[in-house]
Amino acid sequence: MVREYFEHGDTEEVIALLKELNLGKQSSGVPRVAVSLALEGKASHRELTSRLLSDLVGKVLSEEHIAEAFDRMLSELPDLILDTPEAPQMLGQFIARAVADHALPLNFLDRYKGRVDCDHARAAVDRAAVLLRIKREIIRLDNVWGVGGGQRPVKHLIKEMNLLLQEFLISGQVCEAERCLRELEVPHFHHELVYEAVVLVLEGSAEGHVLMAVKLLKALWESGLITLDQMNRGFQRVYNELPDLSLDVPLAQSVMEKLVDLCYKEGVITQHLRDQCPGRGRKRFVSEGDGGLIKE
Repeated sequence: MVREYFEHGDTEEVIALLKELNLGKQSSGVPRVAVSLALEGKASHRELTSRLLSDLVGKVLSEEHIAEAFDRMLSELPDLILDTPEAPQMLGQFIARAVADHALPLNFLDRYKGRVDCDHARAAVDRAAVLLRIKREIIRLDNVWGVGGGQRPVKHLIKEMNLLLQEFLISGQVCEAERCLRELEVPHFHHELVYEAVVLVLEGSAEGHVLMAVKLLKALWESGLITLDQMNRGFQRVYNELPDLSLDVPLAQSVMEKLVDLCYKEGVITQHLRDQCPGRGRKRFVSEGDGGLIKE
């Protein structure tokens, strides 16, 4: 049923089917299955799942049914990360969106304050808390999965993002960069900003540019403007092109490794994405303390 919903996107059809099933005590299993499948799927599947959770509440499910499902999934994170390494961050985004959409009780996160022993669950709860703390002009976290429209030509958008980056390197004003990115209204294309920012650093190779790029990416990640999927896609694009970039920029590989390590330390990227960086096979790193790194 959930997989079919990912194809047709009709929440009313799902609601009608669930009413016929009369799930009773098994009701929390529906959001749990939907979110589990979405974690393994595409960003569009996660967006559809968030919409489904919102539409189901008050019709066939209650907020507590959704809460029960997320409680279960938080406890299952050690198993979920085996197939989906970024599950904690994604689950945190699901929770934040569900709270904003009134699919979860407003006090859902309060239940976990000081009571989370699992590091993965803590990462998920912290991610949700950060997104919900952000004061935005919009009430709903509609762009949390980075999918949407955008009618302007790609070349125009790339030019605008490059101008945004150049201005940021001069001014250092994160708020202005965030404002410009919001005004573009292309959350599905934010991976291009990540890509352009990283390439700009590699081509410049300046120490200051590396630190500025990390500062900007961290701010955009923490504000929720750049989602996990978009951040990953931007870095993966650079990873794929690094051999060609290194032909023109001999220091590109070493600068990339430094940038990736700094981004990981600042919580901008996951360990899984950091470890995928080309060339890391020549170095091995282990975590220490609060996320710092030491060379083995």
